[in-house]
Amino acid sequence: MSHTDTRRERIEKAWAAAWGQGDVDALDALLIPAYLRHGQDPQPQDLNAFKAAIISTRAAFPDLVTTIDDIVIEGDRAAIRWRSSGTHENSLLGVPATGRRVEVSGATFARFEGDRIVEEHVTWDPRELLSALGIIRVGQD
Repeated sequence: MSHTDTRRERIEKAWAAAWGQGDVDALDALLIPAYLRHGQDPQPQDLNAFKAAIISTRAAFPDLVTTIDDIVIEGDRAAIRWRSSGTHENSLLGVPATGRRVEVSGATFARFEGDRIVEEHVTWDPRELLSALGIIRVGQD
């Protein structure tokens, strides 16, 4: 098995366990302890904050399904295109349950050192989520 195939397999396995089943400790096999996740906030998330975010997201969307659409690996970099869908059944970030079904998508760009990821940059549009929940209106006059 090539280095690329091993990395792809490790990403798929950890994502399925963490996002799909709530087993966030499965990320320990993929991410280094000093892992940083850069996203919407000015301050990056560390590994524990990332795990907590997955747990709270899964609590708000108990039927959450996250699908990896593409993984492209080149050298020590990986690009992961994903989408998530679920029903908003419990509070999320102070937003009470709406009962709405939502789908969001985005991309994660990861950097490996050896066989583990040291940092990721995540891009997605939180307005897509807020619009689906009925919190804001996007693209309408």
